[in-house]
Amino acid sequence: MDVRTKDDFLNGQLLLIDKPLSWSSFQAVNKLKWAIRKKFNLKKIKIGHAGTLDPLATGLLLICTGKFTKTINNLQGQIKEYTGEITLGGTTPSYDLETEIDATFSINHITEQKIQETTQQFIGQIEQIPPIFSALKKDGKRLYEYARDGVTVEIKKRQITITEFEIVAIKMPVIEFRVVCSKGTYIRSLAHDFGKALNAGAHLTALRRTKIGDYNVNNAIDPLEFERALLDNNDI
Repeated sequence: MDVRTKDDFLNGQLLLIDKPLSWSSFQAVNKLKWAIRKKFNLKKIKIGHAGTLDPLATGLLLICTGKFTKTINNLQGQIKEYTGEITLGGTTPSYDLETEIDATFSINHITEQKIQETTQQFIGQIEQIPPIFSALKKDGKRLYEYARDGVTVEIKKRQITITEFEIVAIKMPVIEFRVVCSKGTYIRSLAHDFGKALNAGAHLTALRRTKIGDYNVNNAIDPLEFERALLDNNDI
């Protein structure tokens, strides 16, 4: 691939970024924005991502520049694939490791067969309640703001589609999985609901987005590598 020019970025580029752990999606976009502006001495450039990843998740982030930002809505609607880990035996308010465990449960009754059978309940069109610790808005306020203030609010169910839910490995209490799902699916909610269906608590302890449509994280670049390559005139 040729080295990208200023006009390339202004006319539009789709960049495949592998978001590091603990980075917000906003931080990843900002890192690229800063690097492009510095490289080409630009006062501003349009740039945005097609689908947020939580700071505790890693993986594929599609970042569009210039005229390609018009394609963001279409990219957000693509089918997504995730891999990760669900840990049984405890729940957290955020459904992941952002908050502390608030309840513990016995998992002595859970067998590998039961785990495999329970995945079938979540395949197809299902209704899901998003986590209270999410950026969704209700009455103009983010849900996580209500959660942090200790305010209970009603969250509407939303219809999502899970086309594949594969158990990759079982190392009790940790279950490794792969999920292929529609836009709007919260894997944290899936982990929480999966624990409920097993009559035990569960929460998400690792998550990686591996695919968005035909785009694969194997072809993505770390934002710091992008910055180095761009500023050193290397191929990106």
